[in-house]
Amino acid sequence: MPRATNNPASRRRRKKVLKSAKGFFQGRRKLYRQAKETVIRGLAFAFRDRKARKREFRNLWTIRINAACRENGISYSRFISGLKKEKVALDRKALAELAVRDSKAFTKLVELVKTPSK
Repeated sequence: MPRATNNPASRRRRKKVLKSAKGFFQGRRKLYRQAKETVIRGLAFAFRDRKARKREFRNLWTIRINAACRENGISYSRFISGLKKEKVALDRKALAELAVRDSKAFTKLVELVKTPSK
């Protein structure tokens, strides 16, 4: 009985890895073993950095909101606390957009927080 090599499936598997390695430098693109190692490593970085991106953007939004708050004479923590007390349901992404693009609307939010309703 002849030896079965599963040739079509293994060739397809190797072609998939080499296609993913397109654009890599020298042997990392052409040699299967190096390409496979690099692709696996790249996928691990991609998975990690998808999570990190979310943290980085939240940090950026906080910095932008804080800067706008300081311009209006209130601290970030008092501003966020005041928004929660006033039951304003804007997330940090929306607040940061307001702070950058529409400073008048952001100033109105700050005034709402500074003069709490009873």
